[in-house]
Amino acid sequence: MKSVTGSMVDVESLKALVGDAPLAVPLVVPLKTSRSGSRAENLGSAHLLPEARPRRGSSLRQVLMSFIANLGTINTGMAFGFSAVVIPQLVSPTSDITIDENQASWIASLSSASTPVGCILSGWLMDAIGRKRALLLTEIPLLLGWLLIATAAPVSGLYQIYAGRLLVGLGSGMVGAPARVYTGEVTQPHLRGTLSALASVGVSLGVLLEYSVGSCVSWRLLAGLSSIVPSLALLLTLLAPESPAWLVSRGRHQEASDSLFRVRGANCDVQRELDDMRAFAERNNLAKLGWRDTFKELVKPAAAKPFLILVAYFGIYQFSGVNTITFYAVHVFTESGASMDKYLATILLGVVRLLFTVAGCVALRRCGRRPLTLTSSIGCGVCMVGLGGYMLAWEVWSEGGDITRTATWFPVACIFLYTAFCTTGFLIVPWVMIGEVYPSNVRGLIGGLTTCAAHMFVFLVVKSFPLMESLMGHSGTFLMYGFISIFGTAFFWLFLPETKGRSLQEIEDYFSGRSDSLGKHAKKTPVISSSAQQKILVPPKGQALP
Repeated sequence: MKSVTGSMVDVESLKALVGDAPLAVPLVVPLKTSRSGSRAENLGSAHLLPEARPRRGSSLRQVLMSFIANLGTINTGMAFGFSAVVIPQLVSPTSDITIDENQASWIASLSSASTPVGCILSGWLMDAIGRKRALLLTEIPLLLGWLLIATAAPVSGLYQIYAGRLLVGLGSGMVGAPARVYTGEVTQPHLRGTLSALASVGVSLGVLLEYSVGSCVSWRLLAGLSSIVPSLALLLTLLAPESPAWLVSRGRHQEASDSLFRVRGANCDVQRELDDMRAFAERNNLAKLGWRDTFKELVKPAAAKPFLILVAYFGIYQFSGVNTITFYAVHVFTESGASMDKYLATILLGVVRLLFTVAGCVALRRCGRRPLTLTSSIGCGVCMVGLGGYMLAWEVWSEGGDITRTATWFPVACIFLYTAFCTTGFLIVPWVMIGEVYPSNVRGLIGGLTTCAAHMFVFLVVKSFPLMESLMGHSGTFLMYGFISIFGTAFFWLFLPETKGRSLQEIEDYFSGRSDSLGKHAKKTPVISSSAQQKILVPPKGQALP
């Protein structure tokens, strides 16, 4: 852009410095009339006065706060992976606590049975006492549960293991929603997608730790070592600030300013972001609600639409078989006909899960929610159909006599590829969206309800797996998982919105009907009170009003 004197002003530099909003302070733009000097000098440069500050805060601070909030999610992965390596030890004749197949299924699934209770409890706690305090309380049942399992008495300690699994599941349910909601509220849009996916990385890391350590040590020592994670999370969470968004919703503006300063840094325009939060809270009447008002908010489209979409999402991806593989990894490798050492294959599976979860976090920022979900849905379906088809082929051929298995690498490849596809989309996207798509005044509660529904699906899948194997056979079970995933692609294509790069306020406006889309050029519908509405007369074309 040229100035009145003919010199060039770098408009893109201005945009980068001040964002899309109007200028809050004057700009001093030195104009060059001479062609001497560097190219940058000849083009001109823009300088902000000292009072001007960028909109984006410190990335390091936001990463650190997100890491602390999601440290407890490692326990969820530990709860998932524990049964895979412990059940083979307990069914061994040399174990001091012996179990049968039915008891093994209870050990695997009991943690998921209590998880929904923790989800609902943490959802209420988040809105009642704040995100930080809710995160602190989640670590207590986790710590007690692992210690209870580690100290289970020989012979008669089965019910102590049951109790420990219930407590671990309760804590796992309590930590999910607060970690994701807190991360969504303390991070800015350009970082939120990637950092919200840290919870999925934590789960995958927990699974890998249980697989790796559990293959080398006894199950009691494994449980004792697992108690280190909630202890560390408890200590670090004490150092984190409360969510600024929650403080604003409670009218505690000075505390919100202090908290925002801690998660953005001194160079960020904290006051401007705080003013945006306050304006949004006033416009949407965000305040502590009673039970009747809370119910009214839950059934409004702004909450009900994304809730139904995410519940359906969790149902499809859980019944694609992901946690069957996770909870029964050693068993699945055994029944698949793979010739590889089952424990080595399980550890490698954990490595694949972790690596592709990290890759999915990076891809989430570049690709968005919809492309990753559609890729996961199709890829997981094809891999499960391939695994089930391999098992079915050998079941048919083995009926004619004892036949040596060939291509034993194929089921291993199917399981590894399935895990890769699953972790890059299914295991990341819906959990990230929990912290994005819900209205501020009930985000904690409905986030808890969503994670509750998700873990109810986990319990149903894990508990029903032995029954389904007995009714449909190994091949039929995995074929069913594959077809559910493939057919679910149509649902994702039709109903899943793209929230990449959108602010929490823009997403809420879309689901509440105040905006017609989540695109960059979305048209917003102004909210006019009934008392302020006036009838506007529009004359026919070519005529004037009387």
